Amino acid sequence: MRKLMWFTIGFGAACLLAALLYSPWLVLGFGAMMICAGVLVILMKRWEMCKLPFLLVLGCAMGLLWFALYDQLFVTLPRMADGKSLNVSIEAADYSVANKSGISVEGTVVLSDKEYRVKAYLNGNTEIAPGDLLRSTFRFRVTTEGGMQDPTNHRTEGIFLLAYASGSVEVTKAEEVAAKHYPAIWRRQLLDRIHEVLPGKAGDFGAALLLGDRSGITYEMNTAFKVSGISHVIAVSGLHVSIVFGLIYTLLARRRVLSCLICIPVLFLFAAIAGFTPSITRACIMQSLMLIAMLFDREYDGPTALSFAVLVMLAANPLTVLSVSFQLSVGCMAGIFLFSEPIRRYLHRFAESAPIKGKKALERLCKAIASSVSVSLSASIVTTPLVAYYFGCISTVSILTNLLVLWIISFIFYGIILCLLVSIASIWLAQLLGSIIALPVWFVLTIADLLSHLPMAALYTENIYAVVWLIGVYALLAIFLCQRKKMPMLLVACSVFTLLLTFALSWLEPVTDDFRVTMLDVGQGQSILLQSDGKCFLVDCGGDYDEKAADAAAENLLSQGIARLDGIILTHYDDDHAGGVAHLLTRVKSDRLLLPYIPADIQRGLFLAERTDGIVEFISCDREFTFGETRMTIFAPISADSGNESSICILFQRQDCGILITGDRGFVGEAALLASHNLPKVDILVAGHHGSAGSTSEELLNTVDPNYVWISVGEDNRYGHPAEELLQRLEETMCDIYRTDIHGTVIFRR
Repeated sequence: MRKLMWFTIGFGAACLLAALLYSPWLVLGFGAMMICAGVLVILMKRWEMCKLPFLLVLGCAMGLLWFALYDQLFVTLPRMADGKSLNVSIEAADYSVANKSGISVEGTVVLSDKEYRVKAYLNGNTEIAPGDLLRSTFRFRVTTEGGMQDPTNHRTEGIFLLAYASGSVEVTKAEEVAAKHYPAIWRRQLLDRIHEVLPGKAGDFGAALLLGDRSGITYEMNTAFKVSGISHVIAVSGLHVSIVFGLIYTLLARRRVLSCLICIPVLFLFAAIAGFTPSITRACIMQSLMLIAMLFDREYDGPTALSFAVLVMLAANPLTVLSVSFQLSVGCMAGIFLFSEPIRRYLHRFAESAPIKGKKALERLCKAIASSVSVSLSASIVTTPLVAYYFGCISTVSILTNLLVLWIISFIFYGIILCLLVSIASIWLAQLLGSIIALPVWFVLTIADLLSHLPMAALYTENIYAVVWLIGVYALLAIFLCQRKKMPMLLVACSVFTLLLTFALSWLEPVTDDFRVTMLDVGQGQSILLQSDGKCFLVDCGGDYDEKAADAAAENLLSQGIARLDGIILTHYDDDHAGGVAHLLTRVKSDRLLLPYIPADIQRGLFLAERTDGIVEFISCDREFTFGETRMTIFAPISADSGNESSICILFQRQDCGILITGDRGFVGEAALLASHNLPKVDILVAGHHGSAGSTSEELLNTVDPNYVWISVGEDNRYGHPAEELLQRLEETMCDIYRTDIHGTVIFRR
C-alpha cells in the first residue's frame, strides 16, 4: 500500500474542495476530519482495511488545515488591498509584454513589510526589464475569492494582486540586476537567439518547444495543434524535461553520481528559465527523485514520486490545484501509471500474433509503435475529460498524430540546442544549421495541419451529442474495468461505432430543420448563424476576444459538418462584430464575403478580402438573395461614414418565419430603415448594439412586432448592457427575451 499516495489524494481533494468553495468553515471541516481519523485509528486495531480510509481522511484534514493557514498567512493582506489605490514601488521580475491597452509586467510589491508577487498593467509602451522599479499610484485587485471582482487564474501561479497604474509611472532602471532575475534575462537572450538562427515559423515553433514561449504561435498553428491533439508539444512539460535529462544522462555516460550532481541543478535551472510552470515543476521533482533513487540503489516508485511532487507543489501554493496545467500534468502521469502497462502488454500480444515471425526489424517496429500508442492512449484516458471541459475539444486523431511526430521532437529539441551552442562561435553556421532543423519542424507543422483538417478530426462539446458520447464511453470503460473477463476489442469497437454514430447524428440533425437560426455566445459581441434550404450564412464574428469568437463559430459549424459557408456578412467593422473573421477563415471557408461599403474603414475590408478565396462584395445598395423558399435582404448602410449607424441590416425570411438583425444601429439608423422600407412582422429581432439604451426603439418594436428578442451580450460587461430602459420597452411588448449572458448559445428552429 502506497501510504504517501493515499495521503496525497486526500490532501489534494481537500485543497480542490476548499479552493472551489472557499468556505469560512474550513477549520470546522478540519476538526470533523480529525475526529473521523481518530475513530479510524481505533478501528484499525481490529480491522486492517481501515488504514486506507485513515490515510485519506488524515490527508483531507491536513489539506483543509493548510489551505486555511495559507490563506491567512499569504492572502489576507492582498485581500485587504483589494479596490484600494496605493502609492507604491513595484520591482519588475520579467520583461514587459505589450497588450491592447499598453503593457503588463510581473513583479513584486512590499505591503506591510511582506513581499507579494503582482502583475502590473501600465499605459504606454515603455520597455521594462527585470530589476526596474516602477513608482506610481496603483489601484489593486485581489485575484482570489473574497474580492470585489471575480477571481482570476493568476492565483494558481502565486500572483495574488493585479495593479493598475492610475497616472504616470516613474521608471527607475536597475543599476545592478540581482541574481534572482538572471533566469528571466537568460530566457530573453535565448529567445532572441532562437529567432535569429531559426527561420520564420521554425523560430516561433522552436521558442515554444524549448522555452514555452507561445507569443509567435499563430491562431492557425495553435488550432492545428489543439485539434490534432499535440498541444503539449508547444507547452513545456514532462516531455521536455525527459528530453533534457536524456541528453545530459547520455553525455555523462550514465554515471549515477555525476548525473545526480549535474542533472538536478540543470533541470531546475531549465525550469526557472521556462518559468516554473506546474507541469515542468512536477517533472523536475519526479526526475530528481529518480536520480536520487538510482544513486542510493533504491527502488523508484512512480506513483509515490508523483504523490511527493504534488504534495510539494500544493504545500507551496494550494491554489495550484485549480491550474489547468497542473491538472493535466498530474492526470497524464496518473493515466500512464494506471493503464500504460496493461495496454502495452495487450498490444504486444496482439503484435506477436501477427504473421511477422522472423522479421526482427518489423517486430521491433511493431513493439515500438505499441509502446508509443500505450503511453498516448493511457494518458488520454484521464486527460480527455479535462481537455473537453476546459478547451471544448476532443481530438479523435491525437494518438495517430503523436505516433507520427513525437519521435522527431527529441531531434528537433537537440538540434535547437546545438544551434544555440554553435551560434556562440558563428552565427552564420548556426543559421545554416537552423535551416536544416527547419525541415523536421516543417514536417511536424504539416502533419498537424493535415490531420487537423480531416472531416472527423475532433469532436466539440459545443455539440450535445459529443458530450453524450464522452459520458457513454467512460461508462463503458467503468463497466470494462469491473469485468473479470476483459474484452478490449469489444470496448474499442463500441467506442468507434458510437463515435461514428455521434458524427452522423451531429451532421444530420441540423439538416432536418427547414429554418434554423443560432445566436452564438461570444461574450460582448455578436455572431449569428442563419440556415435555411441548404444554405448557411454567418452574420458577424466578434466578441470579447477575437480567437474566442472564431472558435465559437468554427466549432459550431464543424460540429455540423460544415467546412464551407455560403456567405459571411459583416454588419460593420468594429472588433466586437468583425474581430474574429480573419481567424475563422483559416478554419472555415466562405463562398462570399459581404462587407459594408464604408470608405473610412475600407482598409479593414480589404484586409479581410485578402483572406478569403470567395467572392467579395462591398454593399453600397440593397441586395436580395433568393434560394428555395428563403429570401435574404441586405439593407445597405445609410451613409458612407464610419460608425454604428452605418451598420448593414439583414432580414432573413422563409415562408412565415423571419429574423431581423440591425447591427449596432441606434434610433437614427432604425428610423432611416423604417422610413425607406416596409418591414414585415418577424419572429426574432436581434436587439441593436447589444441591448444599449439608444437602440431597439419603440417604433421598431411596434413595426416588426417580434415574438422573441435576442440580446447578444457579455456577462457583467463594462457597458451595462442590456440597459434597463431597453428591458422595460421589451416588457411592454410582451415578447420573450433571450440573452447570451444568461442562456448561452440560443437556437431557434422550424
